[in-house]
Amino acid sequence: MSERTLEFRDALREAMSQEMRANKRVFLLGEEVAEYDGAYKVSRGMLEEFGPQRIIDTPISESGFAGMAIGAAMMGLRPIVEFMSWSFSLVAADPILNNAPKMLYMSGGQFGCPIVFRGNDGAGGQLGSTHSWCVEGMYSNVPGLKMAIPAFADDAKGLLTTAIRDDDPVFFLESERLLALKGHVPEGEHLVPFGQALVRRSGDDVTIVSFGRPVHFCLEAAEALEAEGISCEVIDGRTIRPLDLDTIVRSVKKTNACVVVDQSWSFGSPGSEIAAQIHQACFDDLDNHVMRVHSADVPTPYAWNLEQEYLPNARRIAEAVRSALYVA
Repeated sequence: MSERTLEFRDALREAMSQEMRANKRVFLLGEEVAEYDGAYKVSRGMLEEFGPQRIIDTPISESGFAGMAIGAAMMGLRPIVEFMSWSFSLVAADPILNNAPKMLYMSGGQFGCPIVFRGNDGAGGQLGSTHSWCVEGMYSNVPGLKMAIPAFADDAKGLLTTAIRDDDPVFFLESERLLALKGHVPEGEHLVPFGQALVRRSGDDVTIVSFGRPVHFCLEAAEALEAEGISCEVIDGRTIRPLDLDTIVRSVKKTNACVVVDQSWSFGSPGSEIAAQIHQACFDDLDNHVMRVHSADVPTPYAWNLEQEYLPNARRIAEAVRSALYVA
């Protein structure tokens, strides 16, 4: 299977297009996905190939089109719902959190909900407080859904393909700041299983766990720390639900130190839960408590310099690693 270089956004489009060619029940809907190729050009050219019955521009009514798509999924279709921003999904919280994840359970198995909700998640583009939500902290709390957060173009294609084929609702969180990132992406069918983390960098002194855009900050910090003689193992979780705790635990038992990096606010976040599970599974192996690096506990600033300080960054991650190793 050959590889070539694609942008992250092109890998997403390839996953959707290949699945739509293979399965006529798959369709895409959202604001501007047809006429304007999506807010971030992820659906560029798809209207021409699949037509307006399968690439559907919707009104500015997230609650309405999310609810309609859930009904379509219950009747056997496989919708992909693009939120221009996950910040806008908040007005659709009732259908996407109170209906989709519970439908199979509440119907006694009569109605499933094979649907993918995807779009831009998190800060990083001077979009202001109300357009910069990291929703994983709120949404991953809900049983019945799956959540994938790719950090690289090949995973963008592989995880989205898996999401579209999954029989459960999948929340697929993309970073607008990664859409132009290029990487090697396999041609043809490419599936990345949910619940399988990936060791992006091997190391012996400390385990750094993250997912999505912050994985890149972790790798940057690991590169800088290598010059100080600190060997970091960086784990890309790839999915939060299901979480691959086994890979994380194996690494922590080797390194005896851990830093969890999460772009969510710290209170009630995935990073908090992951840290708690590591403490429970590795209490006797840890030489220090698990350190956490989160976005600052304030609304997202608009000013570029403040936004960079607000987010997890390589400097803050390196400081946490040194603290975990008692070399700060």
